[in-house]
Amino acid sequence: MAVAREWGIEEKVASLTTDSARNMVAAARLLPFEHIPCMAHSVHRAVTVSLQNSPFDLALAKCRKFVGHFKHSPANASELQQQQAAHNQKQEALTQEVLTRWNSTLEMVKRVNRNVEPLRDALALHPTKIAMPTAAELEKTKKLETALEHCRYVSDLLGGEMYTSCSVVLPALCHLSRVMDATEDDPVYMFKFKATFKADMDDRKDKFNTTWLRIATALDPRFKDLKCLSKPDRVHVWDSICTLLREMESRTHAELDDHSTPEPAKKKPALMLAEESSSDEEEDNVERCIDRYKAEPMISIDDCPQEWWSTHAASHSELASLAQRYLATPATSMPSDGYWAAVSTSNGLNLGRGSSCVLTFSQSDPAAHSW
Repeated sequence: MAVAREWGIEEKVASLTTDSARNMVAAARLLPFEHIPCMAHSVHRAVTVSLQNSPFDLALAKCRKFVGHFKHSPANASELQQQQAAHNQKQEALTQEVLTRWNSTLEMVKRVNRNVEPLRDALALHPTKIAMPTAAELEKTKKLETALEHCRYVSDLLGGEMYTSCSVVLPALCHLSRVMDATEDDPVYMFKFKATFKADMDDRKDKFNTTWLRIATALDPRFKDLKCLSKPDRVHVWDSICTLLREMESRTHAELDDHSTPEPAKKKPALMLAEESSSDEEEDNVERCIDRYKAEPMISIDDCPQEWWSTHAASHSELASLAQRYLATPATSMPSDGYWAAVSTSNGLNLGRGSSCVLTFSQSDPAAHSW
């Protein structure tokens, strides 16, 4: 908080998005800001948990041996490239799986699945203990690739660098939950994987700050129909927004009263009646504001919600300040993590306090400045 006061942003910070490490969660509890866990971290962690002691273990172990055999030997890598050319395929290296690197398991499996024939022919050139996956194991890796593609789509959607907002979290997780539903055509190993994935994500829901995410979703013109929520939950969300708007108006009136000149005592009864009348008008005004916003056409998922509010703030002034507060919350810490890693690598790890603060805020979203 001392840094926030020093920079003069204590009243401007509304939320804090971090990964789910215990030290970060503990630090967030000490601050007076809403805490949002990084949703991309949560999805990646659910994938990792689902693959532990899973029916994919043997197939993935063989894929890892492939990668080590061809990546650690330039001669073997050259032979693989020759076989790829002979099969009229793109010459590409295999991808190594790194548990802390998101989607690396998917990339490893995809490269192996694309290069089954070149890999088989390259291994046949010399005696080796590396065994090709069986047909059943290759079928497993293809099923796994399909499932992990959905997870990669969601993590990419949540971690988009152009305009990241927590309003996309609930629609994205709703989509992921649907595609992870087991079907009658799923083999037993896929049923187990999907069930473990959904159970892990459900266990994390209590930490998602759902109340904040639901309001942010409603204030995003891409998702304001709230189809990712049940009908009773939709009603509750709009009721919550009504309450927030009334609280904002009450604070505004209180501030005006603090700066106004006291009226003569004889006019007090008339003023009290006027206040009662105005409160009814404010109630109607809040409902009209929300109805007017709901009547606006929805925008494409590829459009920027911040830019929409920037151009419509004048016609929805009451909701605009709320939208600015909620939509400014990022869904993931991916962009800042990646940028900080790049800065640390290029400048060394011995950064002074002043230089690190300047570097941290040297990049930002242009849309946020224009709003």
